[in-house]
Amino acid sequence: MKIFTAAQIKELDKYTIEHEPIKSIDLMERAARELTRNICERWDNEVPVVVFAGPGNNGGDALAVARMLIGEGYKVQVYLFNITGKLSADCAENRQRLIDRKAKVLIEVTQEFDPPRLEQGTLVVDGLFGSGLNKPLSGGFASLVKYINSSKAEVVSIDMPSGLMCEDNTYNVSANIIHATVTLTLQQPKLSFFFPENQQYLGDVDVLDIGISNEGIQQTDAQFTLLERDTVAPLLMHRNEFAHKGSMGHALLVAGCYGMAGAAILAGRACMRSGVGKLTIHTPKRNVAILQCSLPEAILDIDREETTFTEPLATEDFKAMGIGPGLGRSDNTAIALIAQLRRTQCPIVADADALNIIANRHAWLQQLPKGIILTPHVKELERMEGQCIDSYERLVKARELAERLQGYVVLKGHHTAICMPDGHVAFNSTGNAGMATAGSGDVLTGIITGLLTRGYSRQHACMLGVYLHGLAGDLAAESLGQESLMASDIIDYLPKAFSAMEAGSSMSL
Repeated sequence: MKIFTAAQIKELDKYTIEHEPIKSIDLMERAARELTRNICERWDNEVPVVVFAGPGNNGGDALAVARMLIGEGYKVQVYLFNITGKLSADCAENRQRLIDRKAKVLIEVTQEFDPPRLEQGTLVVDGLFGSGLNKPLSGGFASLVKYINSSKAEVVSIDMPSGLMCEDNTYNVSANIIHATVTLTLQQPKLSFFFPENQQYLGDVDVLDIGISNEGIQQTDAQFTLLERDTVAPLLMHRNEFAHKGSMGHALLVAGCYGMAGAAILAGRACMRSGVGKLTIHTPKRNVAILQCSLPEAILDIDREETTFTEPLATEDFKAMGIGPGLGRSDNTAIALIAQLRRTQCPIVADADALNIIANRHAWLQQLPKGIILTPHVKELERMEGQCIDSYERLVKARELAERLQGYVVLKGHHTAICMPDGHVAFNSTGNAGMATAGSGDVLTGIITGLLTRGYSRQHACMLGVYLHGLAGDLAAESLGQESLMASDIIDYLPKAFSAMEAGSSMSL
């Protein structure tokens, strides 16, 4: 699914109107029918409804919804804010249509506003401002938002909670944004919906298809997309019946200082579960016994040091390398790390302590090989790129880093963002809060390394790896619950995640 900016949404509306063709007022009517249907499914007509409509097209949507709710037997009060005496054309038309019903429910606010009582059990329809808002609310509208938020009424927001902007809310005023119970967004989720600090405003989100032109959507380039099953499943490769372990690829993991062998085990097991033919783990001497017992399928390459990684390997025999889980941050390890990165010719996934070492030696960023895949969580990214005010700024920095390195930055989170060398960002749609547990990132490193080894491109390995990682977590949570989920459970459910996707796959190897 493409995620469009506010400017692109406006152009797509225009394209639909011109090419369907359909009048703008009729497109608004179509949106209002979908909004009304959803509201009626959630609340019966015994619930009193208060509609707040702004002067633009979001207000026009709200007025049309009010008219339709009246037709469904709801008791509705409508407040239209026409402070400047300038309504959008479609808002003005829906104002007249509501007046023509002779329902006498419309109060048009031009100066003074006497707010209604918003009691528990009341439903507020928020149609003040939508995706076109480009600055924080202030003055009377900010006061109204605070009044609504202070009430016990439930709130359904049309397209966007009023006050929330479509993309960048870095300098927005939190107190002046509606806290919706439900957000009914039109056609597609908005970029700001994918940032954790904005979840408090959204409530439950439903995406309503209002029939925006498919041709227009296909022709419009989007910098942001949402990974969904129908996008990712066709990337899956099938095994040739005559495959053998040599044709399935040989992976290398450099992981686990003494005391952190678990990270190497998790990454190694995930790598093996991702279909590789062979796996070599380079690790210190003291990790040998536990790795041999925990992962007998892996080959061990043993560092000369007892407890740390200190000697880089030749990588000519490997299809891909993962480096960093549980690696430690000693000076000797740091020197070995940069030497390893410089000499490695195959695709690289760098995670955890590999990222922390680089962050502490910032000049080394310039020495990272083209095409490298970095998988930082929020704090690891900020150690490399500096503190961020919010998730939007963090995403901007992650995109800039990917473009600067001509590599991939997999910024982990609820909607993990894959930032690509060309500036494109793909958000993940799988995963759950139960995966917020130690070792989940090591598992992702193993999965992506395994997929690279199997022969997937860097882009496809990132996309498929992130999606499968989240899907396995979802399947594990469905069976075990989120509260008790561990990283090893994600690995255990990887086979089911692959099986769940196989029906939609088409590629072969």
